Amino acid sequence: MGGSIRTTDGRGRLGGVLSGLAVAVGCVLFLGGFAWGAVLYRPYTVPTDSMNPTVTAGDRVLAQRIDGSEVRRGDVVVFTDARWGGLPMIKRVVGLDGDRVACCDADGRLTVNGTPVPEPYLRSQGWGGKEAASPTGFSATVPDGHLFLLGDQRAGSQDSRVHLQEPGGGSVPRGAVTARLDAVVWPVDGAAVVDRPLGFAALPGGVSEPGPVRALGWAVLAGAVLVLGGAAYGPLARLGAGRGSGAGRGSDAGRGRGSGSTGPGAAPGVRPPGRARDGAPDGSPGRAPADG
Repeated sequence: MGGSIRTTDGRGRLGGVLSGLAVAVGCVLFLGGFAWGAVLYRPYTVPTDSMNPTVTAGDRVLAQRIDGSEVRRGDVVVFTDARWGGLPMIKRVVGLDGDRVACCDADGRLTVNGTPVPEPYLRSQGWGGKEAASPTGFSATVPDGHLFLLGDQRAGSQDSRVHLQEPGGGSVPRGAVTARLDAVVWPVDGAAVVDRPLGFAALPGGVSEPGPVRALGWAVLAGAVLVLGGAAYGPLARLGAGRGSGAGRGSDAGRGRGSGSTGPGAAPGVRPPGRARDGAPDGSPGRAPADG
């Protein structure tokens, strides 16, 4: 009866349609988010601490697949260069084609074309003094089609400063870049989006636009919620219907017990009419017991 009641007023049927629609949309968002993410992004494991504290050794990161022409100052990029060991490395771009990169000015800051660049992502490097942006001074002009790269852990990073005497003055060809870091996904307590540094925004060309990692993350999360919510509707609806039908049966039984019926189902203490207490017909005297 519970099923017929639900379908009679249409609520059960409508709920089923909506739950199915929620599951379908959720699957599209969830699977579509993962599929699109696999096209746009590539996972990497950070090999060293040279980019600490932005990322540290062992972190699992997502890097958006890009072409070298899309790189802007401040980007943290993945690149491979034979002169740097031929293995994927992660560094921050601080200079583009034609830039004059130097360190340090009177306040210990990195300069690009004479403009000081604040770098809030740098932490105490441990060499004292004014905590300059580099423990050693340097100056280099970036050749056309190249990038100048530094690690955020300036005290120990093996970056463009180490290769200043090589062809290209320590710079890396744009074509060596394969991806741009967008997010840290592991460990969980360190998961975060890698924001673009505003210190380079005032320079010509500005900084790159954030990648779609946030949108993809929200799509996957929303999809999971819709799938779980839609799948849970059926069991919850059946549970609610079961409780409602049980309450109805209890009410019907109570009304039956309160009626004046006789026979096996009659209320206690009610005698059927036509019989006296001792079994004689009503109105006739009972038979007296025989004398011993």
